[in-house]
Amino acid sequence: MIIERIIILTLVRGSTYAILASGLALIYGVGRIINLAHTAFMMLAAYGIWFLAVNSGWGLPESIAVTVVGTGLLGLLVYRFLINRIREHHAAVLLMTIAMGMAIQELITPLFGALPRNIPLVISGATMILGYPVPNQYILTLGVATGVVILLWLLLSKTRLGVAVRAVAQDAEVANLMGISVSKILMITVGMGTALAAVAGIFLPPLEGGLNNYMWLPPLMMVLVVIILGGLGSLKGAFIAAFFVGLIEAATVSLFPTHGYLSNAFAMLAMVIVLAVRPQGMFGTVFEEEKL
Repeated sequence: MIIERIIILTLVRGSTYAILASGLALIYGVGRIINLAHTAFMMLAAYGIWFLAVNSGWGLPESIAVTVVGTGLLGLLVYRFLINRIREHHAAVLLMTIAMGMAIQELITPLFGALPRNIPLVISGATMILGYPVPNQYILTLGVATGVVILLWLLLSKTRLGVAVRAVAQDAEVANLMGISVSKILMITVGMGTALAAVAGIFLPPLEGGLNNYMWLPPLMMVLVVIILGGLGSLKGAFIAAFFVGLIEAATVSLFPTHGYLSNAFAMLAMVIVLAVRPQGMFGTVFEEEKL
């Protein structure tokens, strides 16, 4: 039963991290922006779903749709009016986004109350897989993560918007000379990446035991490990590394149930080992040499 539990938890945790990391990797790959408030937007979306679906009596599908779109628009506006002004100063971006995450954390209590909350499951029940009862919510999480990867691939490879996004990611100056509005592409990319964080907000709270205003911090640490392991800006790397980190977490929790808190330390140790061998991560590009 332990092996089956590890497999199931790996797929579930990996799927959630894949959704979160794909959004952050997309934003970094195009705009070279590491948004440390990424998981705070996920938390805000989760509270938004709870407020609409539980507190206001909306249907769950409508609550999810409005919240995901609204969070994406909020991310777009934050980029347009705040981050865009300092985008070239990476340290300032890091400081601004971590401050933004902390501000969202402190606003949760006056906006939604201090008590822990629970959002309803998208789908209830369980299915027997490998002799182990797997909640249907977990299966849906894996399906959504797979769908996200497929949709991103289709968007980036089969549409004019995707061509523009890839052009900006490869060389923004050349893309601008070709008539592509770099600022518009960056806004759209940040909006999509933030919307993906909101999608993760549908599935992460049931795994974390509900909503609280500190729930954005543990996944932030893990998703940073994921994108660094996979290679900054690599969507394929983020997806694969998400399941690798999910495996580490699932194995730690299953094999050492009283020391599950060590999963973060083991994931970071794995990151250190990989970076010692491949500083660019598993699928990242080789770093350019520093020039004086």
